[in-house]
Amino acid sequence: MIVAGAVKKGSSINGVITQSRMGQELFTGKCFVDSTAYGDLSAYAGAEFKELNDHPVCNSMGLGNVNIEKLYAYLVKNNALGDLAYGIRDGKEGQIIRMGSESGYTIRDRLPEEFVDGVVKLGSGLITTTVHDNYLMFIKVNYKMPVSPTNRDEVAKAELIIRQNQYKTLELFRKYLPGCENAFIARTSPSLNIRRGRTITCDYDITLSDVINARHFDDEIMVYGFHDSAPRYQVKNGGTYGVPYKALRVKGIDNLLAAGMLITSDFQAHMSTRNTVCCMGQGQAAGIAAALCSAKECGTRELSYSDLRNALEKNNVYFEA
Repeated sequence: MIVAGAVKKGSSINGVITQSRMGQELFTGKCFVDSTAYGDLSAYAGAEFKELNDHPVCNSMGLGNVNIEKLYAYLVKNNALGDLAYGIRDGKEGQIIRMGSESGYTIRDRLPEEFVDGVVKLGSGLITTTVHDNYLMFIKVNYKMPVSPTNRDEVAKAELIIRQNQYKTLELFRKYLPGCENAFIARTSPSLNIRRGRTITCDYDITLSDVINARHFDDEIMVYGFHDSAPRYQVKNGGTYGVPYKALRVKGIDNLLAAGMLITSDFQAHMSTRNTVCCMGQGQAAGIAAALCSAKECGTRELSYSDLRNALEKNNVYFEA
């Protein structure tokens, strides 16, 4: 089921039109949440948005028949090991479950030049996770589309290009990385994934300064402390920043909230707010807020923050003291 349209009256949404194999259907409601990732509902409802196209799209694959310890020894020998974590793998404790090295220029002088040039060109890398012996669960292959991933035809082309690049990445692993000589593609994601589609204009736009300076707000719906570009960008003193409720309220629409990767226009701030745990917290808050607005028959801006805060705390949302 996908969003195919919106029915509006004035500055409020009365219903959402969906499309599925059953045809088109209309779902009515009092308050709505856009968590489509692409910002589809907001766009159909006439909200302001940008299509920044500043992130690559991605598909991941798992590689089977890999000798993890042999690969680890090779990376250590060449001083190319970055991430390293131990845990339970196939029921055994103290096993490598995450390891690898950032692709690109940081390992150019440590691994074969042809390998580094290849993975850079293909948008791939060596950071991987696994909970199974002889298996790399997660190898990313990125592709920078020439236009926004809301473009149907370009996405179809990107799907083919990424699949081809996954196999080329496999060939590089087989040729240059000990332990991967007989690797094969064991799985891929069903389709490409995005990091950003439309960026919806909300009542507040979280900034990089908010994130790295650990800013808190008087209407925050969660706290968060991760940045995907660490150590270059880190939350001050290892603390957290707050995500304010006003950052979820879609500008110009009285009963619509946005959650997930479709908020936050600044690229580096988005590198924090787009991540899974932050999106999860936003979604929980937006859902609770929408339920309260529906029950109280009020708009998203009329909802009492104290009522929202109490409901969030009752649902085990953590706030700093």
